[in-house]
Amino acid sequence: MKLSHRLSHIVKMITPQYEHIWDCCCDHGLLGAQILNQKLTTTTHFVDIVPELMQQVEHKLQLFYPQRPNTPAHWQVHCIDVARLPLDDYQGRQLVIIAGVGGDLMIQMVQQLMNAHPSLTLDFLLCPVHHVAKLRAMLNANHCQLIDEQLICENRRYYEVLYVSRPAADQINLTSAPLISCFGDKIWQSHCDEQSIIIKRYLNKVLTHYKKTANSKSAVDISVIAGYQHIADSLE
Repeated sequence: MKLSHRLSHIVKMITPQYEHIWDCCCDHGLLGAQILNQKLTTTTHFVDIVPELMQQVEHKLQLFYPQRPNTPAHWQVHCIDVARLPLDDYQGRQLVIIAGVGGDLMIQMVQQLMNAHPSLTLDFLLCPVHHVAKLRAMLNANHCQLIDEQLICENRRYYEVLYVSRPAADQINLTSAPLISCFGDKIWQSHCDEQSIIIKRYLNKVLTHYKKTANSKSAVDISVIAGYQHIADSLE
């Protein structure tokens, strides 16, 4: 099956520096299969909590990507909650990809992974469905560093993709300024007319949503609206 526009962008953002890449909430395993095809890592891990899905994924992997005898496995299948990934069991640099889930659930997953593995430097490639501002705030609070970010449009839906790194606890500089913008930076920079249209439509959609749902007494909601409005004014 052909990768969607969104998943294709996610694969293109991955830099080939990882011993282990975890494709979480992998559904049918399309993203992980593309990672295997491009040989972006030593081992690709397919993760989902639905047993039936993982049985199907493993069957397809055995059929199309057979493991060679007496050689290290280049893929593994895990039927497990994302928050319980056994990251400490593996050596080398690791990337955790989570896409296609809501922002609130993604925040829980990422926060639990960070809390469980404070001694590891962890890279995350995240593509939430909603609540990106809350996710960005959480990443900021955990001293994550921005590697890249992109805004993409697929089937009239808009997605922010955040590529970040959380340093190990002994490498965090508490005096440094947060390196992830709470409302985005690079995603508002257009490289063509088509992208300019995507940016304006997405920004208008975000502002409309927050203005409709915000609590006028909530300082957080007010600051979020102000943050996005400042970006809209700067693009005029």
